[in-house]
Amino acid sequence: MEMSQIRYVLATAQHLNFTKAAQECDVSQPALTKGIKALEKELGAEVFHREGRRILLSEFGRSMLPHLEHILDEAAATRALAQNFRLLEKVPIRLGVLSTIGHLRLARFLAAFERAHKGMELAVREAPAAELKRLLEDDALDVVVMTVDDDTAERFRVHPLYSERYVVVFPPDHRLGATNAVPLADLSGEPYVDRLACEMRDTVMAVCEARNVELYARFRSEREDWVQAMVLAGIGCAFMPEYSVTLPGLIQRPLIEPEVTRQVAAVTMPGRKFPPAVDAMMRATRSFAWPG
Repeated sequence: MEMSQIRYVLATAQHLNFTKAAQECDVSQPALTKGIKALEKELGAEVFHREGRRILLSEFGRSMLPHLEHILDEAAATRALAQNFRLLEKVPIRLGVLSTIGHLRLARFLAAFERAHKGMELAVREAPAAELKRLLEDDALDVVVMTVDDDTAERFRVHPLYSERYVVVFPPDHRLGATNAVPLADLSGEPYVDRLACEMRDTVMAVCEARNVELYARFRSEREDWVQAMVLAGIGCAFMPEYSVTLPGLIQRPLIEPEVTRQVAAVTMPGRKFPPAVDAMMRATRSFAWPG
């Protein structure tokens, strides 16, 4: 039984005319009738009664029609799955990443994902939170990895990945290097490197003000690499998410009293259907062993 033969039978059953059925199937009429006769021979009974120019479905043909339609539908579904698999390999995933997200741990996830889906293409765009949200709404990004705040939780679908503490980073010779953790009050009066891109900067500064902790900003930058380089150079200390510290030589200690944490998530548009590649990535985020 060939798929072409099934198509010939279904088209003929619809039109009850060999000529119209052949036109629909884009074959010659002799080829169509030959294919139908071959199928009837294989099934052992006539699907159609031929009465001169008149064609009628036989009782056997009526009973077989739903089964043949089901076979054709299943074949179409199989082709769609195969096409989706090919698209999975060729259509880039448009991933947005908040500029303060530590790239090392995210890179480990992406590397594991790529190993499981050879040939996967990925386009990564780094930007501040407001721009990432706009791009996601405009369908310029498929997924955004970012910190969850009240606005994000209200407007988007949030798929939690991991939480991380804020730490204090300072050079190796700093007086607090021998401690296991740093209470916020111990930093009062310390030279400070201000991370302008930090999405929780206002929260941390408000806590400092409420607890009368005075910080003297000697350097300000929106770039994470510059902040870490200036801390290592001895300009001052800085507050950073623990998985964002990447520069070798920096000392980091958990910030306590109070402890500050953030939740990192994969964020998508509610109601928007995932393309096959994005769907595969979202399933992978749920099974990956994220830090913490």
